Amino acid sequence: MPQTMGRAWRLVRDRFADANMATPSLDARLLAERAFGFDGAQLAAHEHDVAGAQALDVLEGFAARRLAGEPVARILGHKEFFGLDFTLNAATLVPRPETELVVELGLDFLAGRPDAGILDLGTGTGCIAIALLDNLPTANGVAVDLSGEALEAVAINAKAHHVADRLTLCEGSWFQPVDRSARFDLIVSNPPYIESDVIASLEREVRLHDPVLALDGGADGLAPYHLIAAEARDYLAAGGAVIVELGAGQAAPVREIFEKAGYPMCTIHDDLAGIGRVVVARI
Repeated sequence: MPQTMGRAWRLVRDRFADANMATPSLDARLLAERAFGFDGAQLAAHEHDVAGAQALDVLEGFAARRLAGEPVARILGHKEFFGLDFTLNAATLVPRPETELVVELGLDFLAGRPDAGILDLGTGTGCIAIALLDNLPTANGVAVDLSGEALEAVAINAKAHHVADRLTLCEGSWFQPVDRSARFDLIVSNPPYIESDVIASLEREVRLHDPVLALDGGADGLAPYHLIAAEARDYLAAGGAVIVELGAGQAAPVREIFEKAGYPMCTIHDDLAGIGRVVVARI
């Protein structure tokens, strides 16, 4: 019996539900949209159409990958962040909703500084820097990552969102490739903050598919914050700030790191779940 598109994606949804996945309907629909070449409204309009054999094979491949623990965003190769679509690759983290708080606080801080200079350390997909530049049309940025492959994704994303002419890409470790004479109004980072010995116990979606380089924050998960706090002052313009994302339970220790490094104004900001997610350190 020929399989309709609607029946095909609902069967995938049921398999995801049987596997106790958190969002079976959403995951199945997104994968079906890609497999059948439709958006959500089009898929609904064509749900009674017979699905082609090749498209069904594609959907089955997607479903197998998802059941094996690969995140939907990695299967699709892109993820929405701050209203923008970002291309992913194996060297980048999947942008997460809580990271949008870094952008929101950055935009608040830079209000009234239309020509701001921004430095993004460990940029990954470039989502933080690009979202900031997209909302600050006369600002300029520098995005640094240790991975050249990650920077390939940043270049694609910067071009897609029309900020490539205002974003300089630098390959290297933290501040090492940054011009020593450069000064920035804002330095942002979502650094690795997972304790090294915890990584092996993370959910398979993270453990098997996120780059370890972007996860491992050292023995206590705080190593990058010590480095950023120690060096950022040399790159900040007068009245500048550092905004960093952090893991659950790290807010107080990270604030203390920046305070001891000489930042007189350090504040903790909670995400929507009430977790201390971001520290803003001003000079």
